[in-house]
Amino acid sequence: MIKIRWSDSALEALRAKFGPEPTVWKLMYDTEGCGCAVNGVPALWAIEAPRPDDVKADSGQVELWYEKRHEVFFDEELRVDYDPANRRFRLASDSQIYTDRLSVTDRRNARIPN
Repeated sequence: MIKIRWSDSALEALRAKFGPEPTVWKLMYDTEGCGCAVNGVPALWAIEAPRPDDVKADSGQVELWYEKRHEVFFDEELRVDYDPANRRFRLASDSQIYTDRLSVTDRRNARIPN
């Protein structure tokens, strides 16, 4: 199971962008437009609800889900932070920085491909 910790600045930025109501999130390894399934970028999607086969992350006060098949791309413990000076989210672990430009997208009214 993936465990994610959120900085206070990341939580504040999410609330500012998506409103104070709780949002359901999905950590994705987005391969759209990347050429193949092993070339992708991490992304956070605001979603309506998780799919039946999604796994719930240990994510504190943030409801966050991910696809079991994507576990291989991430360390067990991750951190999400926000840089207010550059208005960017960052996804990292103790061993690496996944991205300092984490895409955070509202997909609640979009059809998510299988």
